[in-house]
Amino acid sequence: MGRALLASALSPAPRTPVPVPILPSAHLAGVRYEIRGALTRRARELEAAGHRIIKLNIGNPARYGFETPAHLRRAIAEHLADSEGYGHEQGLEEAREAIAAQQRARGAADVAVERIFIGNGVSELIDLSLRALLQPGDEVLLPSPDYPLWSAATILNGGRPRYYRCLAQHGHLPDPDEVEALVTPRTRALVLINPNNPTGAVYPRALLERLVAIAARHGLLLLADEIYDEILFDQAPFQPLAEVADMHPCLSFGGLSKVHRACGYRVGWLSLSGDPARTAAYRDALQLLAALRLCANAPAQWAVVPALVERPTIGTLTAPGGRLHEARRAVLEGVAASDYLDLVAPAGALYAFPQVRAERLPRFDDNAFALRLLEEEAVLLVPGSSFNVPHSRHLRLTLLPPPAQLAEVFSRVERVLSRMAQEQARQSAVA
Repeated sequence: MGRALLASALSPAPRTPVPVPILPSAHLAGVRYEIRGALTRRARELEAAGHRIIKLNIGNPARYGFETPAHLRRAIAEHLADSEGYGHEQGLEEAREAIAAQQRARGAADVAVERIFIGNGVSELIDLSLRALLQPGDEVLLPSPDYPLWSAATILNGGRPRYYRCLAQHGHLPDPDEVEALVTPRTRALVLINPNNPTGAVYPRALLERLVAIAARHGLLLLADEIYDEILFDQAPFQPLAEVADMHPCLSFGGLSKVHRACGYRVGWLSLSGDPARTAAYRDALQLLAALRLCANAPAQWAVVPALVERPTIGTLTAPGGRLHEARRAVLEGVAASDYLDLVAPAGALYAFPQVRAERLPRFDDNAFALRLLEEEAVLLVPGSSFNVPHSRHLRLTLLPPPAQLAEVFSRVERVLSRMAQEQARQSAVA
């Protein structure tokens, strides 16, 4: 017994395991989404401390008092009892029929119900469409600035983004020659965002024809993010890409979130147009991935038919006197009155993308400015570099707040820019 106690006393004590951190996937190294990133987290901290923040970072209509049209709500309420089981992996047939009819009316070639997919927002379908397409190392041509989900989905599915510039001096429209110069043997797809987020640019038909010709020469799949298709200002014409593409394979993305102010319903769709023989295997891959996630949100899909069949309500908001039109006017007037800002007037979508003049603030950092604006003036917006623009002097803000609030925002922006200009002048004088 004594020996046992002695042996026990001499044996080393059991070691406490050293906690090992759980590391994230390396795939996330190049993924960013600053629209809901560090600045937004800081804004929440300031709110918790009692500060009232004006939030211009997200295009969420409900936050600003916009309501989903009543006939969409009724359609959901009337079909709740029909929505309690899993649905078809591609979506409710009645909804897909309405989407196919809309796409055919817009000139899309060979669109049929079996080539329509409904998802939990366009975001899910972007990921699904790239997952069905890409091999590791394949390249996707993306606009810069882009909506960062496109870059993230490309990277997370093993692809490599290749950016074509949409410069302010060119109206935020791409140069087709520059786009084509980026094509390599690994390029698989060309992405267009029209009307554009974040710039508000609306692409003319002649430009789309040149981009379709590039895709045809190089065998690229066209992906057209058209979620803002009916949010247009000053009679800007929207040209669906599928009509221009004709028999060339094209995916067109749309949904209820923006035009119908129903972001929380999470209903988006994609329409596969063009030569069915060329896309048969790809369509089957889309269906397989759609089946793996079982189905999209069932109740909200009942809102698709009334949304597409009945007259849209967005026009009263974008026409002169409408709230979005007047909000856009407040932004244009705020920029015109600024000593520091320039802006290509947005022709569509829900955003403005002003830039700070280099001659007024030569050492401008968009991230540092956005943080100062939040800390000093309680305004949250998104720095342009968040949209994959190198060395950005841009800022993105949404047009959703009331016009009077946007006018106040530009007063606050001007105050911070003035302070920064004075600081830089003092630093230059000392140097």
